[in-house]
Amino acid sequence: MADEKLFSGIKAGAIELKNRIVMAPLTRNRARAEDDSVHELQAEYYAQRAAAGLIITEASQISPQGKGYAWTPGIYSKAQIDGWKKVTDAVHAKDGKIVIQLWHVGRISHYSLQEGGEAPVAPSAIGAKAKTFDGEQFVETSEPRALAIEEIADIVADYRRAAENAKEAGFDGVEVHAANGYLIDQFLRDGSNKREDEYGGPVENRARFLKEVMDAVVGAWGADRVGVRLSPFSDANNISDSDPQATFSHAIKLLNSYGLAYLHLVEGQTGGPRDIPEGGDLKALYELFDGVKMGNNAYDRDMAIEAVETGAVDLVAFGRPFISNPDLVNRLEKNAALNELDPTTLYGGNEKGYTDYPALEEEAVAAE
Repeated sequence: MADEKLFSGIKAGAIELKNRIVMAPLTRNRARAEDDSVHELQAEYYAQRAAAGLIITEASQISPQGKGYAWTPGIYSKAQIDGWKKVTDAVHAKDGKIVIQLWHVGRISHYSLQEGGEAPVAPSAIGAKAKTFDGEQFVETSEPRALAIEEIADIVADYRRAAENAKEAGFDGVEVHAANGYLIDQFLRDGSNKREDEYGGPVENRARFLKEVMDAVVGAWGADRVGVRLSPFSDANNISDSDPQATFSHAIKLLNSYGLAYLHLVEGQTGGPRDIPEGGDLKALYELFDGVKMGNNAYDRDMAIEAVETGAVDLVAFGRPFISNPDLVNRLEKNAALNELDPTTLYGGNEKGYTDYPALEEEAVAAE
């Protein structure tokens, strides 16, 4: 069968995966408002999708300062660790594997979401002119302040603590979110990083923060249980770079030196077209990484089978199809029709549009 490889097992670093289908990180804004913790609802949601070779959780802030949207979960408090432990226990009970995505939004926040109404932080005091959700409506992101150099070490320490908390919560590993215009991406790119110290200027300096974060997280977990996500050609959250091919070639060479579990690339625009801009070469970027490669962005069954068969990638991450199809792996194996997504229930709310999408067996019973 041409599709055997997509459904075959693989080892991503130290993490044994039963197939090559990954549930992509998907922000759903259903954490408890009072303490940004997940609870039984998330445990059910992720356990329903445990047939994936790997689940990557929704992005989870490493500190109160790292928060950029209402009702997103954290991984810095005891309540949050306890909530995530319910999730990992539920996923492991279904023989699943799950890693948490570690997140600091940087400038993609609003003062109302920050402790004490403070300004969000960034490499440089340059506003994103993007949107965020404050719990009531979409608002323009607040003007950030530039991080003092001594504060950068504090954030690196927050990443290490969050990684250690993830271990306590029972995860199989962690993914460092270095994509989509959030803090690490803001440091990497010369459109958002205008610093004149050792964290700005040439790409070697702009990648320093990424290296320090990776050193901290790898120090907590070991490289073979750490992945990283990049979005080299995406302008998500109004991020920009004058030469993304050169910037991300340097970043991937740096990441390759660790022996990571995997490299996760958003191919094209985040949640948008897969087109690569002139001067961009996705294949060349993948070739700079010797380990397991994960492709992401609008894959369908045929594309995923072909990408894995040809060796273009080793893993394929599916996003929205996993929202409306908890049994996506089974549906892909059987080439079955997919449930339609209800876009009105993507962000915020309760079990509706979250844990109530039917599996094939439930559809069959309902049709009888």
